[in-house]
Amino acid sequence: MAKNRTILAVVADESGEVFEHPDLLLAGMNGSIAVRPQFKEMIPMPEGSRLFTIPETPPIGFDRRSGKQVTADRLPKQWGGGAIQAVSAFLTPGYTRTLLPAADYQRKGQTLPLWSYTAVGWCVEEERFYVAGVQVDSNNQWQPDHFDDRKLDPLVRKSLQANPDNRLIEQLSRCALDYHCFAAKNLFFRRWEAPLPSSPTCNSRCVGCISKQESDCCPASQERLTFVPTVKELCEVAVPHLKEAENAIVSFGQGCEGDPILQADVISEAVREMRCQTDRGTINFNSNASLPDAIDKLAAAGVESIRVSLNSAQEKFYNAYYRPCGYRFADVVESLKRAKSAGLYLMLNYLVFPGVSDRTDEIEAMAELIELVDVDMIQMRNLSIDPVLYLDSLKVTGKGVGMLEMLKQHKARFPKLQYGYFNRTKDTFFPPDYESEWPIHA
Repeated sequence: MAKNRTILAVVADESGEVFEHPDLLLAGMNGSIAVRPQFKEMIPMPEGSRLFTIPETPPIGFDRRSGKQVTADRLPKQWGGGAIQAVSAFLTPGYTRTLLPAADYQRKGQTLPLWSYTAVGWCVEEERFYVAGVQVDSNNQWQPDHFDDRKLDPLVRKSLQANPDNRLIEQLSRCALDYHCFAAKNLFFRRWEAPLPSSPTCNSRCVGCISKQESDCCPASQERLTFVPTVKELCEVAVPHLKEAENAIVSFGQGCEGDPILQADVISEAVREMRCQTDRGTINFNSNASLPDAIDKLAAAGVESIRVSLNSAQEKFYNAYYRPCGYRFADVVESLKRAKSAGLYLMLNYLVFPGVSDRTDEIEAMAELIELVDVDMIQMRNLSIDPVLYLDSLKVTGKGVGMLEMLKQHKARFPKLQYGYFNRTKDTFFPPDYESEWPIHA
């Protein structure tokens, strides 16, 4: 390992207890290939990140003496020689992973839950965990220590009592208390970005959908909204937040719903009503952007920013993951053009994955898309999915040039392109130093 650092593989026993392996150096995976991480791809594990095991899946590392790639089938003899499991990190928001955990995924006995799996090791010299990641957003409002449930519960009860007939507030109370959605918690804390879920249906069938799965292969993370809120319900949630919250944003398109573009008429009417009552705050729309005419309606109503989700700028990879119903990738591109023409702040919610997002063909396709539609920001979001399920769905093998290299190439080609992880208020769409903000930690 460069810079005189020794990063050991981190493994777990059958009970889930985590150890640094004394004989194995850390390996990561770029796509389907195990690689030696470069030190520049590693950072000390950010506060708020978590470790978890990859059940019944042997870890891969590099022998500390010979340097050869090794799959560890058992714990070291001095630890009893029992069964061994690979370990992954789940990065706190604001960080994009650079490598997957190295493991023999073909030997795992189940499809993994919908989490973003990140390589993690133990730095001997510093005696702390290192992860394969890079910071892409310095906004610290989403750190877990800002979300104290002891303060939240009475605020939720008060809001429910004040709005006994508002189904949307009831839904968001569950999101805040049961699913620990930070955005939903913000609503009750009356600050920052708050959610406005609005659609129980979707015209995509994403392989990694977190609110609805067609089979038991990988359970959804949360239950999907079951109703379309009325204009009154939406405004009762949004208007007080826009009027009173610090750095106020309200966002359609949340994890607990389908896609809000299918409710564009109701949402447009609600946005017009919100703007009749206040011009404060930012109204944002998160979507697959599958219906270009709906983008025109939303922009005319007063939506100010849009974040369009995609896993790839290549139609074949997009279709393999999103499995669109009744729309084409060309419709998404047309929506991006219309959003920009209408003056919306244009973001891509890029669901990135080492070995896919950093392929040379993907880098070029994304560059062509950025140039065509004049993207303002790319949110580098870690795609939460079983690595084998994703790579098999896309029929991808091999590795890419590296996530850091991908980021550097796009920024070099498009100096005004911003990287991020979170939505922004309209007064911070274009910070003074945005042309030179990458890398964030330099």
